[in-house]
Amino acid sequence: MDSSKVLEIFKEITRIPRESGKEAPMTKWLQDWAASHGLECKTDAIGNVNIIRPASKGKEKLPGIVLQGHQDMVCEKKAGVQHDFSKDPIDYVIEDGWMIAKDTTLGADDGIGIAAALALMESDLELPRIESVFTISEETGMDGVFAMEEGFFTGKTLINLDSEDEGQIFIGCAGGVDTLAEFEYEPQVQKVGWHPVKLDITGGLGGHSGDDINKGRMNTVAAMARFIEAEKQYGMQLIVFMGGGKANAIARECEAVIAVPVEKETVKRFYEWSESLKAEYAETDPNLKFEAKAFRCSEKAICDKVGDNLIHALATCPHGVVSMSNRIPGLVQTSTNLASVHMKTAGKIEVVTNQRSDDPADLELISAKVFKCFDDAGACTCHSGKYPGWTPNPDSHILGICKSSYVKLFGRKPLVVAIHAGLECGLFGEKFPGLDMVSFGPTLRGVHTPGERMDLESLDKFVRLLEDVAVNFS
Repeated sequence: MDSSKVLEIFKEITRIPRESGKEAPMTKWLQDWAASHGLECKTDAIGNVNIIRPASKGKEKLPGIVLQGHQDMVCEKKAGVQHDFSKDPIDYVIEDGWMIAKDTTLGADDGIGIAAALALMESDLELPRIESVFTISEETGMDGVFAMEEGFFTGKTLINLDSEDEGQIFIGCAGGVDTLAEFEYEPQVQKVGWHPVKLDITGGLGGHSGDDINKGRMNTVAAMARFIEAEKQYGMQLIVFMGGGKANAIARECEAVIAVPVEKETVKRFYEWSESLKAEYAETDPNLKFEAKAFRCSEKAICDKVGDNLIHALATCPHGVVSMSNRIPGLVQTSTNLASVHMKTAGKIEVVTNQRSDDPADLELISAKVFKCFDDAGACTCHSGKYPGWTPNPDSHILGICKSSYVKLFGRKPLVVAIHAGLECGLFGEKFPGLDMVSFGPTLRGVHTPGERMDLESLDKFVRLLEDVAVNFS
């Protein structure tokens, strides 16, 4: 087994549609792969897949290993890019030692974990029993693990292949919850003599709302709301407000249409404000673009009360790091992400936010604050998709094996850490008590955003570690 084989399988995976909630083509491909390799394959009612390779001769008495990843990917693309995730393969390049999808997400999260597991299973290595468990809809609420029934797999040692920093072995993660708000409004006619102006913010770097929340990047939804909140003093009627994408991604783009008494003054203030933001985010978001222009718009406006309440809630909703860990230096303990605003149908606006924490009490507190922010604004507000954190076990047996393998292979100790992002390990640990778990993977950057990339040198080290751990597991 080598990294070129893993990359070959992953390249094939990039051609398979697998957006969260629409993983059927990927599920079918996994079933066909198992059949073509003569391996047992189990699929449950929701679409989770378990491919089983029996123990090699002489290793039948060893405990088995569960390799675990998720079938789905976050499907994001740059504004204006013509790409249909339901049928188009991912367009990538290999540059300077990186595999990069420049205009879309790459899907190495977690396609590369699937590829590594399959490459190991089809190798001629002598291995203990291997179960490769691939879940559905991890990115949108861990639906696969939530629905998985007892007995779907038998192993008691689980290696999650969904981490993004080579040289680090993860033994803990944050829990999380989405807080959702829906505003209902009566459309009203635009005010006579007022002028529609279209405002756009594009080019934000965005990023993963767990891994990147502490990097100070612009949230375009929050920024746009703050400008419009300030613009209220001059007179403003909200017609359109849309921005952001997935709950676990920092908003990269936002657009709004507002009717104003004096078009030129609003445009002037927007560009003056944009210059200060370009300076503020010059290091974190160097490609920000701001545009304001007169706009022909026949759409009815959002009624004044709801429009004002929506903008005020968005402008005052907390976003970003809430607190840092006192136990692990540099680790975010609690955060919240103002993820997206979408006008779903006439008369309804949906706001999605996501909170994370490795402290259950802190998670309850920040999600309650966000809930109150939108509830006070008159929105129908609820929590959804709550999942538990993963409590670190520094005495883990599989951790000891991974550390020894890493030192043997690379001559230095790996970092043993927890992560602020959510991993399925927390939910696996809650649903299947007694599991011994670790997580590791190659280095990925820009996860959940266009431009997602994978370091190929780190892929080689990841593959070598996985092979050594599996071969020497006992």
